[in-house]
Amino acid sequence: MSTTTISNAEQFLTAVRSRRSIYGISKEKVVPNSRVQQIVEEAVKYSPSAFNSQSARVLVLFDKHSDKLWELTTEILRAKTGGGDSFKATEDRMKGFSAGYGTVLFFEDQTVIEELKTKFASYAAAFEPYSYQSSGMLQYIVWTALEQEGLGASLQHYQPLIDEAVQKEWNIPSTWKLFAQMPFGKQVAQPNEKQFQPLESRVKIFE
Repeated sequence: MSTTTISNAEQFLTAVRSRRSIYGISKEKVVPNSRVQQIVEEAVKYSPSAFNSQSARVLVLFDKHSDKLWELTTEILRAKTGGGDSFKATEDRMKGFSAGYGTVLFFEDQTVIEELKTKFASYAAAFEPYSYQSSGMLQYIVWTALEQEGLGASLQHYQPLIDEAVQKEWNIPSTWKLFAQMPFGKQVAQPNEKQFQPLESRVKIFE
């Protein structure tokens, strides 16, 4: 590889290395909302899915809508746990997510999954795992792309506790199954150093 030219693969791997869970975020706009929308739409359009089913669905919440999500989540968790002094750590965590200026919610349309089970009956048992894999790839693409734009993000999972509230507040179809929530904002804190297990115990090569 040339000392002055970085290969396309190396550019991609550089982005992969820089993707981290960022919990210190703020409401300062690093890029306009339209750029976030463009990233999400490109990711949804081009992320892979089994049988090209395109089952992914996404809800992007900015500003007051993102704040509302974490307010709802806080109150649902408070009711679930009974609140009290022990709830403060959870409440602080929710405040950390709402400190950003947006949240991406990832869904999979179960109507599509059920249609695939009927159409390709011999694969029926595999379509739910395929759906999880497809959603995971989409989440990763969005996450990495947001980081490349200078945004900090993390991946959260408060489903199924918040599913009903989300459906009601933003008129989401009941067939959309919530898989993850990704709060984002300007990065204002560095992540801890990441520790890695030896690759020799994780990768096998035969030549």
